[in-house]
Amino acid sequence: VQLQASGGGLVQAGGSLRLSCAASGRTFSSYVMGWFRQAPGKARELVASISWSGGSTYYADSVKGRFAISRDNAKNTVYLQMSSLKPGDTAVYYCAVRQGALSNPLPSQWDYWGQGTLVTVSS
Repeated sequence: VQLQASGGGLVQAGGSLRLSCAASGRTFSSYVMGWFRQAPGKARELVASISWSGGSTYYADSVKGRFAISRDNAKNTVYLQMSSLKPGDTAVYYCAVRQGALSNPLPSQWDYWGQGTLVTVSS
């Protein structure tokens, strides 16, 4: 099983980026898919997640109204559209999948992880 994250980069404050995470090795249509981020010296935090059907989503308060998560089960891919980016959004972003609750914030409770993609927001 592999999760391949991409789309990170350097962007100015107020800009946008779209992250993608393609899963391979099995079908994840019954799994919750999500994005975590980890800034230097901080714990890994759940940013957004989406149910297998796409009908339910979770967002951390810090990104509500600015980030949007979506998925394409036919492509085994989850996306994170990030807008109105702030320097505080700078972090390595990881995609992950799990079976169970949508908003479980514990990284140890997620089953598979991608390698991470760096997002840097300059002021």
